[in-house]
Amino acid sequence: MNITIYDVAREAGVSMATVSRVVNGNPNVKPVTRKKVLEVIDRLGYRPNAVARGLASKKTTTVGVIIPDISNIFYAELARGIEDIATMYKYNIILSNSDQNAEKEIHLIHTMLGKQVDGLVFMGGQISQEHIEEFEHSSVPVVLASAIEPTGKIPSVNIDYRQAAADAVAMLTDAGHTDIAFVASPLKDTINQHVLSGYYEALEAAGIEKKDELVIEGDYTYDSGIEAWSRLQELSSPPTAVFVNNDEMAVGVIHGAQDNGVHIPDELEVISFDSSRLALMVRPQLTSVVQPLYDIGAVAMRLLTKYMNKEKVETPIVVLPHHIEKRGSTK
Repeated sequence: MNITIYDVAREAGVSMATVSRVVNGNPNVKPVTRKKVLEVIDRLGYRPNAVARGLASKKTTTVGVIIPDISNIFYAELARGIEDIATMYKYNIILSNSDQNAEKEIHLIHTMLGKQVDGLVFMGGQISQEHIEEFEHSSVPVVLASAIEPTGKIPSVNIDYRQAAADAVAMLTDAGHTDIAFVASPLKDTINQHVLSGYYEALEAAGIEKKDELVIEGDYTYDSGIEAWSRLQELSSPPTAVFVNNDEMAVGVIHGAQDNGVHIPDELEVISFDSSRLALMVRPQLTSVVQPLYDIGAVAMRLLTKYMNKEKVETPIVVLPHHIEKRGSTK
């Protein structure tokens, strides 16, 4: 049986307004009445409906989080940062997977707003004009986490992806490599375009000619990393180093190379871009651009709480620092 506020009011012999005041911590209730109402709530097992409370208070203390794929270790670490800060500030999370599908992303934005959320944290690879319009017309604050939109109008938390990629490739050019491949994540995604720009920038700075055949587009997965190496090894001049856009594909590249008898890092050096827990699970461990994944999620959620609570926001576009963690996949 679903216990309602009406049941509590009737059992306690008070009005529904009094029950509501008790539930919401309103001090304008006599101690004796408050005690009686709380006893009835406990005895009946009443659980206040957050949305119904929100209609009265205009707040549900609920935040919507739209994420491409919670099973992906990259997004799982981001989501953990979001949830921990949400809990710290007494917010509940509604999390939905978008599967990197633009139509589903727009649908989820509408669904979240229909659930009376107080704010949205959005993660997605490709922010279109339709997304921007939805964010700008949203009735609640929106913050992007590990997602870039070109106008700079929507608050966001990221790293400098172009510079991070340039730093990683420069590490390989400084080691004397001239045939450096790039295994990219889908290049339709804005962040990945920034990473590609950084790759080309580092090659140009080292005076190395760009070769289209050394850029292989993957799809974030382990299998696409294996496939990328399969294509690279067939080149007349295979690469001596590979920069990979994420850890999962990098593991695929390493395993594909090892299956072909290539020794890592003596014959092939590999640098990945994420430094998720996966980077520590492969042997040799991955040298990687360290994105502070937990921090990106945590800072995005804290930024959202500022907007929801009308606090002063000095920097709506947050760029967190990155660094390269040298491990066993490079010399």
